[in-house]
Amino acid sequence: MYEKIIKTDLGADVKIIDLRTDTISRPTQEMKEAMYIAEVGDDVYGEDPTVTELERRSAELLGKEDALFVASGTMANLIAIMVHCSQRGCEIISGDKAHTYRLEQGGTAQIAGVQTAPVKNKDDGTFSLDELREKIRKNPDMHEPITSLIIVENTHNLCGGKALPLDWLEKVSSIAAEHNIPVHMDGARLMNAAVFLKVTPRRVVRDVDTVCFCLSKGLGCPVGAVLAGSTDFITKSRRIRKVLGGGWRQAGVLAAAGLVALDTMIDRLRIDHDHAFKIAKAISCLNSNICEVDLGSVNTNIVMISFIHPSFTPADFAARLAETKEEDSIKVSVRIGIRQGAKGKGFTRLVTHWEITEEDVNLCIAKIVMVIREFEKRTISKL
Repeated sequence: MYEKIIKTDLGADVKIIDLRTDTISRPTQEMKEAMYIAEVGDDVYGEDPTVTELERRSAELLGKEDALFVASGTMANLIAIMVHCSQRGCEIISGDKAHTYRLEQGGTAQIAGVQTAPVKNKDDGTFSLDELREKIRKNPDMHEPITSLIIVENTHNLCGGKALPLDWLEKVSSIAAEHNIPVHMDGARLMNAAVFLKVTPRRVVRDVDTVCFCLSKGLGCPVGAVLAGSTDFITKSRRIRKVLGGGWRQAGVLAAAGLVALDTMIDRLRIDHDHAFKIAKAISCLNSNICEVDLGSVNTNIVMISFIHPSFTPADFAARLAETKEEDSIKVSVRIGIRQGAKGKGFTRLVTHWEITEEDVNLCIAKIVMVIREFEKRTISKL
């Protein structure tokens, strides 16, 4: 359970539940034991058997020829971009809310030297196929960059953890194939998408050329991501990984946790999804004039809360959720602080993960409902 029990100045116990993101979850006991006994070697020389096995298993799971264990999803995406966009003057097409475009320090331009042509993301994480066609540069002249890659994100972070429709992915792939352009999937939470869609991970990534997924988010590993694609793509990716400082040595210690995750952590993501939906439903049922949740948009483990009253902001909400007043225990039965991340103007985000229990969810709901009702009373008092 990801929680902390702390003592306040008043001597009372306070329970802190962390819903900022799923990256803060700690490895399971089974992962720790596997890491302790892992067989290791120098992976730069291709001599770490545990890393090799993780890469083999991951490629098999995704239906790709080969895979590469890397430090993070950000590194995996950057490597993919650098391999696909190997000449100067390349351009990629991605959604305007894409992680690679918004939340990776502009590494596409900063390190890879690649320009991004954004297309507007819809609420479901997709983008217009007509706009995609318009963005592709057909037979560019000497004044234009060269369209070299299309990136999709699944699940889509800033669109609330949406799983991309499989038929839409097939259409994107078809358009890309018309122009001989590869498609890369930023699948940081790919396994969440597979569980929500009730299909295999292999099916989710069938229509993309390359894909990465994080081990360190919902799968609970301490660190790491996997990048997969053709054998030639991974050979080139391994070289790029080295220049980025990502050459592992005895990385089997980390890869061992990844192997446990593939065996034990994918199917159980449904629990995280159910927990997120339960929180979202409790907020939705309030019919509050302060904030709202689009219940139909909650696909996986992310709850996006929109603020509809101008007097209150996501920062106000976050501060009160984290605050543990003495009188809170009367309304919630225990003094509880909730950590969450305000991610943008007018909305905030809650993310469930494997260390959040049913009891934690119930306590969170009680605290959230209490805070929303408090805000509503303040609104009435201002009239």
